[in-house]
Amino acid sequence: MPADGLVTQMRKGALEYCVLALLVGRSRYAFELIEGLASTGMLTSEGTIYPLLSRLRRDGLVDTEWRESSDGPPRRYYRLTADGKRALKVFRDEWAGFRTTVDAVLEKGGTL
Repeated sequence: MPADGLVTQMRKGALEYCVLALLVGRSRYAFELIEGLASTGMLTSEGTIYPLLSRLRRDGLVDTEWRESSDGPPRRYYRLTADGKRALKVFRDEWAGFRTTVDAVLEKGGTL
């Protein structure tokens, strides 16, 4: 698998949790999420975020509300639900263990 395909697959697996993490502590509208993810290299296509947000909403991990905007039409803001907070916590816990395991295998390689 080419390196860019590998990174794409890893990004897909973590993207929804990165979105949830960006919602910790405050609501954001979609373009704010896009900017935050793009600035870190986690998002390469704006078109991937909208279906993801719809799924997170359908799954009860985020709620939305419409707010008036001073510079355009109303915006849909996303915020974490209690289920979203729990899902993010589970991911964080699992990610830490997964990362540690992968790092150990990569460092020790054939000496395991």
